[in-house]
Amino acid sequence: MADTNGAPLPTEEEAMVDPDEHIPFAGNRTDEGVKSKNKVVVVMGATGAGKSRLAIDLASHLSGVEIVNADSMQVYRGLDVLTNKVPVPERNGVPHHLLGCIDPSVGFTSRDFRDLAIPIIDDVLLREGLPVVVGGTNYYIQALVSPFLADDLVEDVAACSRDEPRENCGIDKIASFERLKEVDPVAANRIHPNDHRKIKRYLDLYESSGVRPSNLFQGKNAEVYNKLGNTNSHCCFCSIASATFCTLMHMQCTVPKWGRADNSRYNCCFVWVDVSLPILDRYVEQRVDSMLDSGLLNEVCGIYNQNTDYTQGLYQAIGVHEFGMFFKSYFSIKESTEVPWPYFSEIGDMNGDVLKNLLAEAIEKLKSNTCKLVRRQKRRLNQLKSVFGWNFHHVDATEAFTCNSGDLWKTTVVEPCAKIVRNFLEEPGSLTNNKKLGHFEQKGPVLRDLWTQYICEACGNQVLRGVHEWEQHKQGRRHRKRLFGLKKQFYITQQVRTVP
Repeated sequence: MADTNGAPLPTEEEAMVDPDEHIPFAGNRTDEGVKSKNKVVVVMGATGAGKSRLAIDLASHLSGVEIVNADSMQVYRGLDVLTNKVPVPERNGVPHHLLGCIDPSVGFTSRDFRDLAIPIIDDVLLREGLPVVVGGTNYYIQALVSPFLADDLVEDVAACSRDEPRENCGIDKIASFERLKEVDPVAANRIHPNDHRKIKRYLDLYESSGVRPSNLFQGKNAEVYNKLGNTNSHCCFCSIASATFCTLMHMQCTVPKWGRADNSRYNCCFVWVDVSLPILDRYVEQRVDSMLDSGLLNEVCGIYNQNTDYTQGLYQAIGVHEFGMFFKSYFSIKESTEVPWPYFSEIGDMNGDVLKNLLAEAIEKLKSNTCKLVRRQKRRLNQLKSVFGWNFHHVDATEAFTCNSGDLWKTTVVEPCAKIVRNFLEEPGSLTNNKKLGHFEQKGPVLRDLWTQYICEACGNQVLRGVHEWEQHKQGRRHRKRLFGLKKQFYITQQVRTVP
């Protein structure tokens, strides 16, 4: 799940991998004599839409299914209730990989996911199984299927550079972001000020090579060439060897293809499980209530620490930061009194208590932030469709959610999806050529502005990146409500001023 506490989600350039690394091929050859790509099924969708349930149910229709988890919070050990991991009895014997196996205190990037997931998928394919990648962390899936990653580029440039990058240990995090704005304002606008890992990576790239990160991701070949000189000499400005130049120019040629469906590492069948927003919002709120009944508070209490960094590891999960103020007050009051303290389940029944109000606020924040996550994930899926040309097989589960019927889930979701996957496995050809089963046919990717930064003063100087995100924000209920309040306040002020 994504972070809603100031730490940003990785952006497009973060989800890239080395072009010559881990690219598996099937043994059969096409008519052109070129080895075909291995087939992988990818189940995507917003949180709560039933991705995991569908993947498990597919195993009863297809042989050899093994699930590879692609949820950025479910990869960590712990908080099984909060992160909604599928309990072992409900997995029906279907093997699950990358589920609850990472130390909760460490960071786990899209590159880390890629490096662990590819060997697992290759092993499943070697055993003639069917890898089904499941998760709502879309940038993990992009890193998996795309053939290059910016992290690899930075390391290659640093390795080829004659000079070591300058030490930034003495610079605080705020100063680092200010430094990045000085050397590369375009890249600084593209990332969040709290994304300290990427800020450091971009600064290291600049310090070791003299090349601005934005030059790489905007295709400014001429500027890079002028900076580096020709391939037979070192640059007099930044002392970069010719190997670095070749690396950079190779990336300049391949970056425009990054994330495109026709440049995928695998032959992928993308299934998008979708539910209408009003129905999904209601389900998400009900699921939070169920989590509370299943011991969510006890889980979060077990990892609570007043000095927690909510931008690291499992602490980024929605539901940890939201209960921070509640637990801070809970432990403060508990330590200052000798009266037996109530269990969490009893706090909701207390009258006029501070803890009761804090708990109610935290639960409301958890529900609200989860609904916001749903909207971000849906926007991202639409962007993958329109900008990157991904051909989704759209499966609408709204009716099954509305009636809460197991039979409807089977007939309207599982069986149609199983048919899609069977046809995908039986028919030869690439992802983009197999369109007759797809509900979303692409007429070509739409180029969108992803670099311009917009600031909404009405919403507390909220930062929006790109025209699409800005337009979506303006249409949002929260933004319109803020504008209405400001206009009303302005009208009242004007009326007061006109009174003699």
